[in-house]
Amino acid sequence: MSTSDQKPISYSAPRILGDQAGFWEAAKAGRFLIKRCKDCAKAHWFPRALCPFCMGETDWEEASGRGEIYTYSITRKALPQPFVIAYVTLDEGPRMMTHIVDCDPEAVRIGQRVKLVFKPTEGDGPPLPMFCPVID
Repeated sequence: MSTSDQKPISYSAPRILGDQAGFWEAAKAGRFLIKRCKDCAKAHWFPRALCPFCMGETDWEEASGRGEIYTYSITRKALPQPFVIAYVTLDEGPRMMTHIVDCDPEAVRIGQRVKLVFKPTEGDGPPLPMFCPVID
């Protein structure tokens, strides 16, 4: 099934918890943020106040929104059409679980370059970060 044959998917708005508010506010402005530790300098995903590697304090950092598919799975039964859930290794280093969108699920490959796209959510919620293949 080509992407033009698929119905648009409706995404629920995320619950915004305390220390994640900065991420979602940036997303509303079209910016993708990750956290980087002030002590060990490692970037990480999912954004949190303390570094998962050394428990140091963290700062927000704008990320490139580029990465590579580390692994993926095509889910065929949960929705009216198949969708791709994947781990993407961001160019900044962390891996994040996300959806691969705006493409034929059968064309997705490990090692494929991807770029960030924000998908709108229901109501007045912030958009969700997802990825689509980079077309060379």
